[in-house]
Amino acid sequence: MSIDNLTSSFGIAAAGMKAQATRLRVVAENMANANSTSEVAGGDPYRRKTIVFSSVLDRALSADTVEVKRIGRDDSDFTLRHDPSHPAADENGYVKTPNVNSLVEAMDMREAGRSYDANLNVMQQARSMLGRTIDMLRS
Repeated sequence: MSIDNLTSSFGIAAAGMKAQATRLRVVAENMANANSTSEVAGGDPYRRKTIVFSSVLDRALSADTVEVKRIGRDDSDFTLRHDPSHPAADENGYVKTPNVNSLVEAMDMREAGRSYDANLNVMQQARSMLGRTIDMLRS
């Protein structure tokens, strides 16, 4: 493995860490708003956000890296909860609740954390190998 490959590893891993950090931010936003309803009768509550990644050729690194392609919205249906006293209740007494499933968000959070850790491990390994190579060249 050449020095260029080792240094490219840093950029590739950093791109992965950046993408997973964005994913974690989206998950945190979803979880924070899991109970956010409208303030207007019959209005829509918070709508879950989604994230889409894409592979992009980084010409400087001569490698494919990951980046956030877009942050979208989950168009699945809202759940209805019967609560006639709620300010967002419609004429039938139903309140629309966000389409956020806390269990799904927790799993996304765990996966993002594991992917981030994997990229961090790549950086640490590349740093170690680069350090050993430099030490060998000094001898």
